[in-house]
Amino acid sequence: MRIAVTGPIVIDNLMTFPGRFTSQLLPAQLQHLSLSFLVDDLEVRYGGVAANVAFGLGRLGRAPLLLGAAGKDFGEYRARLEEVGVDTSRVRISTGLATARYTRTTDADDNRIVSYHPGALAEDDAPGPEGWPEDVGLVFLGPAEPEVLAARAAECRRRGLPYLVDVAGRTGQLGRSGADAVLAGAAYLVTNRRERAALLEHAGWTAADVLNRVGAWITTLGPEGVWIDYATSPSIAVPAAPISRLPDGAGGGGAFRAGFLAAKADGLDDEQAARTGCVLAAYALESAGSQDYLFTRPAFDARLADVYAVTADVH
Repeated sequence: MRIAVTGPIVIDNLMTFPGRFTSQLLPAQLQHLSLSFLVDDLEVRYGGVAANVAFGLGRLGRAPLLLGAAGKDFGEYRARLEEVGVDTSRVRISTGLATARYTRTTDADDNRIVSYHPGALAEDDAPGPEGWPEDVGLVFLGPAEPEVLAARAAECRRRGLPYLVDVAGRTGQLGRSGADAVLAGAAYLVTNRRERAALLEHAGWTAADVLNRVGAWITTLGPEGVWIDYATSPSIAVPAAPISRLPDGAGGGGAFRAGFLAAKADGLDDEQAARTGCVLAAYALESAGSQDYLFTRPAFDARLADVYAVTADVH
């Protein structure tokens, strides 16, 4: 089963300022700010939820199809993704815009100044003039403009394709009608705890309203693991996979989604799929960035069996 992955492709610029931002804020000059920070380092990392999911699927040997938009500066990023087996042939390359950029500067007190430029994401249409290949059997719908998400969901329904939706950061834009257009008929909705609350607030729904629209609602809970809710079946709790070092904080969500999708494509049930996602998320959290983790498939399978054999013994 071929998996199509849609959503943002982003390049992250991460900088560290050794001082404190507040030391440069002069009370008499707050009406006319002009601040300059000499940073210690610059890390360029590769991210965006769609690219992170595609990378994880590639690491698991699934050779996913990435559908999205990037700029003329996508060359090195494309090579990195293709190295792990991601098919980037359907990524739309903008002739005038750069790949989306996330820029973050952190000071000594962990205060942050963040800028985000969507760049080529402005040209990420739905589902694209060439359509989707006929051999796609499962789809990940990552965050996008409401009309784009709705069109992609409609295409999945038209073709009878099961799809997993991630609406991170878009619930306010979607509102009730947009959320209904995207979620109605989805096989899975995945959110974290904060996004779950935001969806209910912005759509004006109860959890039961959401579960009447999707096959299952997966809520990721960080170190507390994953909770899967259904409209008529008992909920499932899946413990997180332990990690061997303090988490970097990046890439866990995309890796979980990739592991879950890969397992579903292999025919596993939801609990087994969530376990696979949790182990892949652990690998991501143990690495420096969202797409820097390595493992062999035998090592992955051994870790998966070891982690959840312990869980089975406890219960």
